[in-house]
Formats: sequence, C-alpha cells, structure tokens
Amino acid sequence: MNKTLKYVLTVLTAGIVLMLGAPAAFAHSGPIKLEVTGDGADNVNVLVTYKKDGHPVTEILNATLAATSSDGRSFGPVPLRSAPEGQNLYHAAEPLPNGDWKVTVTATEPSKAHATVTVKAGEIAASPVAATGPASVQERSAAQNTADEGAMGMPLKIGIIALVALLAVAAWIGLVRRNRASVRR
Repeated sequence: MNKTLKYVLTVLTAGIVLMLGAPAAFAHSGPIKLEVTGDGADNVNVLVTYKKDGHPVTEILNATLAATSSDGRSFGPVPLRSAPEGQNLYHAAEPLPNGDWKVTVTATEPSKAHATVTVKAGEIAASPVAATGPASVQERSAAQNTADEGAMGMPLKIGIIALVALLAVAAWIGLVRRNRASVRR
C-alpha cells in the first residue's frame, strides 16, 4: 500500500473510533434535580434527574428524608431506597405517620441537592384522584426511559453512517487505483 492510502485509512479509522467512543465519554454529570411528591398514602416519591438535560440519574443516590409535621412532630432522617417502578425513582425507607408534613430531601451523591415540599400522609383513599398520583410519577419515569432508549440508538446510527462513509472512501480509492493502473498500461 502506498503512504497516502495508509494515511487516509488511519485517519478514517481514528475518526470512527472517536465518533463511536464519544457518547460513552459524554457521561452524565453535574447538578441533579429532586422532584418530591407524596404518593397518596404514607410515603414520598422522589424522582431524580439531571438539571442540565433532564435525563434520569442512574448512578447510586445517597439521600435522606427528614420531615416536620404541622403540629410540631419530627420524622427522620431516613435514607431513600430505590423504588421498583423506575431507575431514578426513590422512596423513603420508612412510611410517614398520618398528618401534614413539610418534607425535606437532601442528596449528597452523585451531587448535592435538596428539595422541600408539603405532603399529606394518611390512609390510601379509594378515589380515582388518589390512584392517579403515583401513576403520574411512573408515567414520567417511563417517558424519560423511552426518551433515553431513543438516545441510546444514536451511537448505532453514527456508526452506520461512519461505516457507509468509510466504504464509500474505500470504493473511491479502489476506483482511483484501478484507473491509475489502466492509464499506466
């Protein structure tokens, strides 16, 4: 192979490797946002996303919940535990006692954040309004997971485009070499 062809192939290969490695290098980081809501019963839902792009936080969250009731009782701090409903949804490790509570969630990992809301804890009501509370958090989590699945297809699309471009360049180089060979004869 001549030097020019080796150089072109080396540059193209390096470009493809860099393009395919770029999404992995663009790992999420930075400040997080805590969305705290009552679950309609005796617990609290905490949805954790990145402030910058709204994507779910998939790293391990280190956070606690503390609450003060309207009549002066205190609760916590208790750790948050990952909920089975979503990868970035958390619940308090212990249920809140009945009453109105001013809840403060404080996170220290993957970055520092806090949020304070007022929630009502009590028995689950059999009304459709109470049933839609937790579902809305689940639906938001599912919508974000679906958006992330679409984003995960981006490296594949870039890889296919780069492969097609590489094949086109290789075909062009092959044609140029063939034409040079036929001209020399």
